[in-house]
Formats: sequence, C-alpha cells, structure tokens
Amino acid sequence: MEFEFITRDTTLPPCMPLPQAMLRHPVSSTAKVMYAGLLDSLIKDGMEDSNGILFVQYPIMELAAALARSTMTVKRSLHELEAAGLIMRVRQGIGEPNHIYLLIPKKGAAHE
Repeated sequence: MEFEFITRDTTLPPCMPLPQAMLRHPVSSTAKVMYAGLLDSLIKDGMEDSNGILFVQYPIMELAAALARSTMTVKRSLHELEAAGLIMRVRQGIGEPNHIYLLIPKKGAAHE
C-alpha cells in the first residue's frame, strides 16, 4: 500500500462531513458513518421539499452497498439514528424510497 505523510500543502482526498457533536453521541460507529454519508449526499444532491427543507432519498440496497454493510445492518442503523433524533424518515408510496431528513445535533446535546 502506498502512502504519503500529510503536510500543510497536502491536498486531501474527498472527505465526508461529520459534526463534532456526533463524536460523543451514543450511537454506533456504523450509524455515525451512515450519518456522515447521508449528510454528504444531502450537501451534494439534496432535494428540497415544499417547505424549502433538504432531504435525500437513499434506497436501502444502495445505502448497504455504499457502506459495505448488510441491509439488516443498514435498517438497524437507520432506526438507531431515528430513535436518537438525528434523522426523520417520511414514508412515500409503496416501493418508493423514504425521504430522509437529517437533523443537526446541537453542541453538547449528546444524550446520557
């Protein structure tokens, strides 16, 4: 494997954003990586609803492939993020992917 040390002039490869508040949030590492991936998709390709709020549509199979995880792991992590108040899923028609709204955790808002 080739590598290089990072200097002040190093151009970083594409990175995904992760709010610092997520580091101490009591969700699994997989859920944190998923959140970062969803946030990245929202920033790049987010769609706007009638209220001007951005959301993403990410079918379970595509999300599982992007994260290299099983569909069950993806479903569990989505549920975990939803239960923690970090995403809101709005169901669409049968066979249609949910609208996924990301919620930004406030600094110091990690739950007990």
